[in-house]
Amino acid sequence: MSMNRREFMQVLAAASAGGMALHGNFAQAASAAGQMYELPRFGNVSLLHFTDCHAQLMPIHFREPDVNLGIGDMLGRPPHLVGEKLLKQFGIAPGSAEAHAFTYLDFSQAAKTYGKVGGFAHLATLVKRMKASRPGALLLDGGDTWQGSGLSLWTKGQDMVDAGKLLGVDVMTGHWEFTYGAERVKQIVDGDFAGKIDFVAQNVKTTDFGDQVFPPFVIKPINGVPVAIIGQAFPYTPIANPRYFTPDWSFGINDESLQEHVEAARAKGAQVVVVLSHNGMDVDIKMASRVRGVDAILGGHTHDGVPAPVIVKNGGGQTLVTNAGSNGKFLGVLDFDVKGGKVSDFRYHLLPVFSNLIQPDADMASLIAKMRGPHEAKLGEKLAVTEGLLYRRGNFNGSFDQLILDGLMKMKDAEIAFSPGFRWGTSLLPGDTITMENLLDQTAITYPYTTLTPMTGEFIKTVLEDVCDNLFNPDPYYQQGGDMVRVGGLQYRCDPTAKMGSRITAMSLAGKPLEASKTYRVAGWAPVSEEAKNAGGEPIWDLMARYLRDVKTVKPVKLNLPELQGVAGNPGMA
Repeated sequence: MSMNRREFMQVLAAASAGGMALHGNFAQAASAAGQMYELPRFGNVSLLHFTDCHAQLMPIHFREPDVNLGIGDMLGRPPHLVGEKLLKQFGIAPGSAEAHAFTYLDFSQAAKTYGKVGGFAHLATLVKRMKASRPGALLLDGGDTWQGSGLSLWTKGQDMVDAGKLLGVDVMTGHWEFTYGAERVKQIVDGDFAGKIDFVAQNVKTTDFGDQVFPPFVIKPINGVPVAIIGQAFPYTPIANPRYFTPDWSFGINDESLQEHVEAARAKGAQVVVVLSHNGMDVDIKMASRVRGVDAILGGHTHDGVPAPVIVKNGGGQTLVTNAGSNGKFLGVLDFDVKGGKVSDFRYHLLPVFSNLIQPDADMASLIAKMRGPHEAKLGEKLAVTEGLLYRRGNFNGSFDQLILDGLMKMKDAEIAFSPGFRWGTSLLPGDTITMENLLDQTAITYPYTTLTPMTGEFIKTVLEDVCDNLFNPDPYYQQGGDMVRVGGLQYRCDPTAKMGSRITAMSLAGKPLEASKTYRVAGWAPVSEEAKNAGGEPIWDLMARYLRDVKTVKPVKLNLPELQGVAGNPGMA
C-alpha cells in the first residue's frame, strides 16, 4: 500500500487517538513531517549527494545492519556503530523516524509505521526542493546506480541513465556500472551523458600507457566560486568483479595521483575541492589523512548511512568524510561558506527520503511508469510469500541470503553453499509476497551463473580466510569491499581480530569436523573467472524462482552464523 503525506498523517493521527504506541509520539511525527526537509540555506556553495541506489526507482524497505564490526583503528568509530550505539553517538531519539532510517531497531514494526523509503520520483521532489533553496547547487551521484534491479539488467542500465538525467545529476563516478562492460560504459558516457553529466574517475587508466580513461576532475562555478569535483571509482573493480568486463583498464586507490589532481585543480583556481568517491568509508578516512587540500570526500560503496561527517586532520588542515547510505534512502546536503578563497565553515545533513512524506515528482513518475510498463507482468510474477523478515545487510549473513543458500543446496544437491557478501538488495516484511522483482533485487548481475564445485576442506578454509581478510584487514587499503561470504551447511568459528590465515577455525559439517583432504560438493553463484563465464550455468534467479515456486510459503529462516571470538563489547555488533 502507498500513502501520500496527508494520508500518512491521518493514519498517525488515528493511531494516536486510539492509543497505539508509535515509534515517537504523534506530535513528534507530525513535527518531523513538517520540519525534516526544512533546511535553512547556509553559505554560498551547496552540494547534494546520493550514492549506491542500485537501480531502485521505486520506494522500498531497507534494513540497516545489526553487525558492522570495526577492527583495529576502526573500532568504535563511524561507520562501525549499530543500533543504540549509533543513536547515542549522533544524538538521535530512540523510536523516531530517524532512528528507523539509520538503524535496524524494531525494523518490521517501525517500517509499518513510517512506510517505505526512497523512490526516484520522491527523490526528485526533494532534490528540486533543495536546489530551489540553494541556487547553483550541484547534484553528485557516487555510483552503483545502473545495477541492482531486473529492469536495469534488462535495459543494460538505460532506465537509470534516463532517470539520472531527468533527476538533474551533474557529476558521477562508478563501480557496478563497469560490469556492463567497457564498451557499454563508454557508449553512455560519450553519448547519453555528453554535455549533460560529467563522469569523472582519476584512478581509471589504460593498462598500456596509463592514460586517463575518463576526466579526473571537473571544475564548476557555484555562485561565482570555482568548485572542483574529483572522481574516485571503486579501486578494486577488476578483483571484486570479473576482469573480463574491463580488460584494458586499470584501477587502484592511487592517492599519489589524487594529490597531483588536487594540486592541479587548485592551480586552475578551484577554491573548493571535493572527492566524489566509491572507495568505502574506511578507505576514505585513511585517504583523507594522506592527501592534502581536499575539503570533503563524499563517499559510497559500503552503504553506510552516517548522519554526520568524520573530520580527519591532515598536513593541509582537515577533510570532511561522509557516506550517504544506499538504495535511494538518503540525500546528503553539504553547505560550505567560502570566504577569501577558502572554506570557512560548513553544515551537513543526511536526509532520509521517506516516501510517505514527499509528494512524487510527476515527470519522474511518468518516466518510471513508461520504462516499467513493458516489464510489469514479469516483474510482478508472484513466486512465494514470506512469513519472516527478509533482508541482506550484516557482516556475516542476512535472511534473504540464507534463503538463497538454502535454495542453492536444495536445487544443486550440495553439502555446502556460498553466496557473495553483496550489500545491495531490498528488504521484505513478514507477510509480503516475494515477486520476481524482489528476487532480482537480490540477484540482478551480468554474471549470474550458478556453480557446483568439488572443493577440499583445505581449499574451503582458504576461501573463507581470503574473504575474511578482505573485510577485516586492519589496513583499510587492503579491504576490497563487501561483507563476508554467506555460508550454508558449514559451521565455523571466526575471530576477526586474528592475523590473516588464522581467523577461521573449528569448521564442521553436520556435527563432524571438516577434513582438509576430503572433497565436498559446494554450490555457489556469481563466479568472477572467465572460465566460469564460458562454462555457463543456470542463472541464480531462474534457480531460485523454481525453488520459491515449489516452496510457496517461506518460513522464518534461521541464519547460519559463525561463532564469533575476539569481538565482545564491539559497538559494531548488536
